[in-house]
Amino acid sequence: MSSPTASNRTLVIAFLANLGIALAKFVAAAITGSSAMLTEGVHSVVDSTNQLLLMWGRRQSRKPPDKYHPLGYGRELYFWSFVVAVLVFSLGAGVSIYEGIIHIAEPEHAVSPYWAYGVLLVAFLLEGWSTLEAFNEFREAKGKLGWIEAIRRSKDPPAFIVLLENGAAMAGIVAAAIGVFIAQLTGDPFYDGAASVVIGVILGVTAFVLAYESKGLLIGEAADPDLVRSLRELVCSKEGIVGVGHILTVHSAPDQITAMMNVDFRDTISAGDVERIVREVERDAHEAWPEVRRLFIRPMHNAAEERKKVEAQNP
Repeated sequence: MSSPTASNRTLVIAFLANLGIALAKFVAAAITGSSAMLTEGVHSVVDSTNQLLLMWGRRQSRKPPDKYHPLGYGRELYFWSFVVAVLVFSLGAGVSIYEGIIHIAEPEHAVSPYWAYGVLLVAFLLEGWSTLEAFNEFREAKGKLGWIEAIRRSKDPPAFIVLLENGAAMAGIVAAAIGVFIAQLTGDPFYDGAASVVIGVILGVTAFVLAYESKGLLIGEAADPDLVRSLRELVCSKEGIVGVGHILTVHSAPDQITAMMNVDFRDTISAGDVERIVREVERDAHEAWPEVRRLFIRPMHNAAEERKKVEAQNP
């Protein structure tokens, strides 16, 4: 999956859309007394906060390395992405389910439900606009990968977080509309509260997926296998290198990769030749993959044979 230069355009669009939607939903909830509408308002506020946190994470991740953080601040983005997942679960799913249960236990008949329908329609259109922007951006980045595989291999959490959040938001709007409609049709406010619970479950599942993917990145995920394979081919093509052992890579941010490798140099070459080859590898690797910010090469005798032994032990 490609890693284009991160842009906040989709995040800004999602933030503005969710802020307007939240205001409209709270006004409609106050007029109609709908539990599902109040839940949807809270959901939109959480989403707006999430966009701000992701933009802050991107900004912090670009800070240059210093003596306290010699590898940079790239993982700030992954940390704040995990915080977003926690917020979706606690403030989104938790509040939604709580509000739904309260409304089921102490039902209140909604008034002026047509206000709710109007706001939900506007919200659906705004969310659709934001979702379309996120969809197009992620589709361009994923290339030929399938959608699920692209999310699993993505190193840029905001790209798939906005897409999944917006998808959950649109599903929640549909659930809220169905709840209000059935409650109006039957005269039973139970269905309005039940819709809040359904929205909470949708958000809970979304939060679990976001937390799972963000956790993997926060711990440290390897670079794309195609990049590692191409990096190995580049190093093996250099005159004076006999073989390449393990190549260990880790993402600190979507565009920040640290790579470490064992290299077997020809025994007959001089130390000066080794230094020259290492400089060439570093230069060529950075030109081919600018995201490879640091490359550490460790000379090792029989590196390729050692790699084969380890791979045989860990198929």
